[in-house]
Amino acid sequence: MKTRNTLPVWIWTRPDGLIACGFGTGAAAVAPGTFGTLIGIPAYWFMQPLDTGYYIAVLTALFVFGVWICERVAQALQVHDHPGIVWDEVVGYLVTMMFAPSGWVWWVAGFVLFRVFDIFKPWPIKFFDLRVPGGLGIMIDDVLAGIYAGLCLLLLVSLTQ
Repeated sequence: MKTRNTLPVWIWTRPDGLIACGFGTGAAAVAPGTFGTLIGIPAYWFMQPLDTGYYIAVLTALFVFGVWICERVAQALQVHDHPGIVWDEVVGYLVTMMFAPSGWVWWVAGFVLFRVFDIFKPWPIKFFDLRVPGGLGIMIDDVLAGIYAGLCLLLLVSLTQ
């Protein structure tokens, strides 16, 4: 269940709240998920040079951390998937970018594709979004959206070469 995007002031005094809410991007009155995804761009900039194995290891750690932190903040807010919780969007974007070649055009394409899949939630994304509880439920739909977006990104790359 989504609620309107208001975050209590105390959320910014908690490190878990600050991180889960995208260092303030989750407080955007409109499209907090899109603003939260923007945090993924500098994160990807740092992760891009990693070898695939290291990239996947860091991404896995960020996912596991996200399950825990999103669960804690959702419980504190007393809302399953509050729109202000945007750590899942950061990780979802990083999943998308695992499939990306070098170049800012692909960063933008990955951003747009991820947002489209995260917003529209085609099957089975919507299924998992509605049925998986807790922090895993908050994170899993964005990981799936990232996989869909990443596969579309691979298709775009193959069509442009």
